[in-house]
Amino acid sequence: QVQLVESGGGLVQAGGSLSLSCTASGIIFSSNVMAWYRQLPGKQRELVAEIGTGGFAHYADSVKGRFAITRANARNTVYLQMNSLKVEDTGVYYCAAGRRTAVIMVPPTRIDHWGQGTQVTVSS
Repeated sequence: QVQLVESGGGLVQAGGSLSLSCTASGIIFSSNVMAWYRQLPGKQRELVAEIGTGGFAHYADSVKGRFAITRANARNTVYLQMNSLKVEDTGVYYCAAGRRTAVIMVPPTRIDHWGQGTQVTVSS
């Protein structure tokens, strides 16, 4: 019933850009904090960015200044614009949703639903 469907992954050269999209169904989108996580090869899943119901965004230090998370509530969609990509950004990127439980977002938000992930590969 709940679905988070990612799109936009692929192969890109270092220094290039890629945009990911995630469309949700089966949830009240506007009541959820939305997030992007990634799993780099051989490492645990890590938070990349999350955006609150009011549009406040948080980024991991490793992507700050290069990535941007946005949401379009009318389309039930969250985006991740990735610029100045590095080889070390290579991994599986996951869309995630967590119900808002507080007036102020304190990352990392507890996640209720996960997408299946999309591969991002950055070549040198």
